[in-house]
Amino acid sequence: MAPRMAAKYGIARRDFLQAGAVTVAVPGFLMACANGRAGPGPATLAADATPSYFERGFGVTEENIRKVMAAALSRGGDFADLYFEHSSDLSVGYEDGKVNSARTSVGLGVGIRVVVGDQTGYAFTEELTLESMMAAARTAAGIASLTPGKPPADLTTARHARYYDVDYDWRQVGVATVKPMLEDLGKRAHALEPNLRRVQQQFVAGQKNIMVVDSDGRVSFDSQPMTRIYMTVVMEKNGETQSNGYNLAAREGMGFYTPERRERLVKVTLDRTRILFDSGRPPAGELPVVLAAGSSGILLHEAIGHGMEADFNRKGISIFSDRINKRVAIDDVTIIDDGTQDNTRGAINFDDEGNPSQRTLLVEKGILRSYMHDRISAAQYKVKPTGSGRRESFKHVPMPRMRATYMSPGRHSPEEVIGKVKKGIYCESFTNGQVNIGAGDYSFYVKNGYLIEDGKKTQPIKDVNIIGNGPESLSRISMVANDFSMDESGWTCGKDGQGVPVSLGLPTILVDGIVVGGKA
Repeated sequence: MAPRMAAKYGIARRDFLQAGAVTVAVPGFLMACANGRAGPGPATLAADATPSYFERGFGVTEENIRKVMAAALSRGGDFADLYFEHSSDLSVGYEDGKVNSARTSVGLGVGIRVVVGDQTGYAFTEELTLESMMAAARTAAGIASLTPGKPPADLTTARHARYYDVDYDWRQVGVATVKPMLEDLGKRAHALEPNLRRVQQQFVAGQKNIMVVDSDGRVSFDSQPMTRIYMTVVMEKNGETQSNGYNLAAREGMGFYTPERRERLVKVTLDRTRILFDSGRPPAGELPVVLAAGSSGILLHEAIGHGMEADFNRKGISIFSDRINKRVAIDDVTIIDDGTQDNTRGAINFDDEGNPSQRTLLVEKGILRSYMHDRISAAQYKVKPTGSGRRESFKHVPMPRMRATYMSPGRHSPEEVIGKVKKGIYCESFTNGQVNIGAGDYSFYVKNGYLIEDGKKTQPIKDVNIIGNGPESLSRISMVANDFSMDESGWTCGKDGQGVPVSLGLPTILVDGIVVGGKA
């Protein structure tokens, strides 16, 4: 899905939008890399002597960076960093055989941060001239009032692992390339469903080039592709209308849209809509709830994952703030946040502070082991950053954020999990909801699911609210299946007014009790 989840510290409305890196230890400045192995696994980018992307395109020289860094540290500070960004996005809307909207957008600028303890001075400029950058740096420096710091003596480009194709460039793809695919998808849908009344598609693709320079002298450069397609249909049957949708997303190029994926997009969209005509509502009350593999991971992300972001814990907001090395779930529950899942929407080669991406073990066999840390929280907890410092753009400060959050597979079959339930519900797809980050209270809207009776899925259900508490639901997980699936949809997570792309996943799990808002 691809709406935005707008997360704040209290109850916040959330719309669920489903919706090449370089670091080399060699002398010289900003050696961007244009080669490197594609495919699965953490390849690294080989160094070459090509000019920096930002130096070549926008005149950001080593000399200018040194001057700006010196201005940022002119009043002291624990550290400072410069985050350069150039982004381009294409959006194409297609409805019933024609393009009905097309839009492009471009972003360019640098964000300058100075940190003193847990306080941050931040300023940005959309002009990469030396004069504008110096002015922003002096503004950010206002947070400090100490002895002036020194800029790094050497700037060294960092070598980061690579989890997507940094050589692809969506800027080379236009509407003419995308239109035939959208036309084909619409024709397929109409050919398969006689009750179809409307087909809408939204295609989005973007390219983001970033460069992070910190006061330790580390320079990191990345080129990040991203794409997403969403299909929504409206069906009419015996005077009744129903609508539903599905989407696909990845950090890939046009090659992501294989015939198999296009076929799945159409099939899942139609199937999820057809079944709504036969769906009812379950009985209300506290019931056992089976969460289906894949997109049910949104509940894990929202109701539990945010509470494990370190800023909420160092401020004492999260219910998990005193739970490190304590039991929070049964032995079968292991939860991971991972930026190294190849080509997924949440993959990053390094975070927006320049820290290498990694696989972070949050809960190990039911024991809470770690939070997700940016540089500030890591310093306070005296641990290393987990590569979780993320920001929406150069206009925003980084903070601990999720990447791809998921639960590892367990030891039961999905049939065993469902078979354990005498009377309950099976949740298959979600649309939106809300969550209280501090207490972990949540409410989610289930679009598709089934009633479970005597260990079998029976009547389809729709439009159901489930209401619970994240930490409590985590403690009430009693079975975890072996059918883990990373959801292929495009989620955008919101927090403190910032949206970042994420992935999520889950095996089939059984939660012994969640309040279901069904028929009275």
